[in-house]
Amino acid sequence: MRTTTCQCALAAMLTIAATSAQADFSGLVIGVLDGDTVDVLVDQKPVRVRLAEIDAPEKKQAFGSRSRQALSAIVFKHEVTVIDHGADWRGKRTIGSIRVDGLDVNRAMVAAGMAWVYPRYVKDRSLFVVQDQARHQQRGLWADATPIPPWQWRAEQRQKPVVAW
Repeated sequence: MRTTTCQCALAAMLTIAATSAQADFSGLVIGVLDGDTVDVLVDQKPVRVRLAEIDAPEKKQAFGSRSRQALSAIVFKHEVTVIDHGADWRGKRTIGSIRVDGLDVNRAMVAAGMAWVYPRYVKDRSLFVVQDQARHQQRGLWADATPIPPWQWRAEQRQKPVVAW
């Protein structure tokens, strides 16, 4: 009798732990900030989501606007599911993989040549194959003779001297 009670209690605790660890969520995309960041409305509150494993051109960078437009065409005003990968280092955004109508949005952005695989954070190594295909077919940013990865572009921007008037 005692063993059965302990087993039931353990099973209940494991179920609760698994449920609380599951942070995936669904909601309506109400904003697309750039090619790798969206706002998803969840329980009447916006949740900022940074797409995991990819890095899209910055707004002021070549292909920045096109990348944002491409992401917007896929997700804006659509119900999406976010597979939660945790918070970013600042704790202000959720890092996640987004699905809409069965489509892996993160992968689709790389396949369209609208984002790079982010080597520093990638876990799904097959994304490099998708990126290589986009590069070979010169899709999106790969049509540029010398595309600059966003992490390199940001570093260059930080090194530029500030002009004071």
